[in-house]
Amino acid sequence: MPSLVLDLDRPLDLVLTVGIHSHGPTDPTTRREGGRLVRTTRNPDGPATVALHVRDGRLHAEAWGPGADRALAGVPALAGLDDEPAPLHPGHRLVAELARHMPGLRIGRTASVFEALMPAILEQKVTGTEAFNAYRALVFAYGEPAPGPYRLMVAPAAATIARVPYYAFHPLGVERRRADTLRFAAARASRLEEATHLPLEVAYRRLTALPGVGAWTAAEVGLRALGDPDAVSVGDFHLPNLVSWALAGEPRADDARMLALLEPYRGQRARVVRLLEASGMRAPRHGPRMAPRSIAGI
Repeated sequence: MPSLVLDLDRPLDLVLTVGIHSHGPTDPTTRREGGRLVRTTRNPDGPATVALHVRDGRLHAEAWGPGADRALAGVPALAGLDDEPAPLHPGHRLVAELARHMPGLRIGRTASVFEALMPAILEQKVTGTEAFNAYRALVFAYGEPAPGPYRLMVAPAAATIARVPYYAFHPLGVERRRADTLRFAAARASRLEEATHLPLEVAYRRLTALPGVGAWTAAEVGLRALGDPDAVSVGDFHLPNLVSWALAGEPRADDARMLALLEPYRGQRARVVRLLEASGMRAPRHGPRMAPRSIAGI
């Protein structure tokens, strides 16, 4: 079992930084256990489980499985140890207060594009509950038990997803549109993974060239896989209202208004959004919430 210990030059909050790779409270690929954050992944060497915890100003990491060594080599990037945020120069007092109270929030990256793209596609235009249930079902149907002592699962490989017929996604709660998008992306996963070595603007062009992958999905992947501190999920159902409520006291907004309010933070907009999300703030609700559907029952 290889391990790694890294000195920290400033605070690191694993939940705020690495926790964004968990997809719902029943995600079978991640776990919080005591002060540890455990996640599974898949890299060219094979599946791996990585357990992280912070103690005495150091980040401790352990890994299991064929991909353990490569996964450990990616821990500094995953934990955002090379994240050097430019000064936010907050134009809003709330942003300054949140940045001061959450110094351990960093922007990390997994450098695993398909791993981030798979749940992002499942989250398109559905409720969180629907998406989380579909991801869990997909992992149990086509993933595999993770190495190590934590009894987790590893998400399915792209090659596996590419071979699954569209109708097999239906019992998992995924209609044909998302199933076809996922299968198409899986068949081109090796080219997508090249995005981790490209300039961000080129990487985004490659992502959005895929049918069914728009600005929202690309931004979700850009934040998690590429570590883009400026990624903004345009087209999100809730995000414009959160931003407008937090920064302008307006309970409702569209994408244009959200982008205008975030413009002073260009280059660091994802960091501001993460601070707002982590604060627990919510815009007042008016009208009905988006209702979950049962795709499997259709």
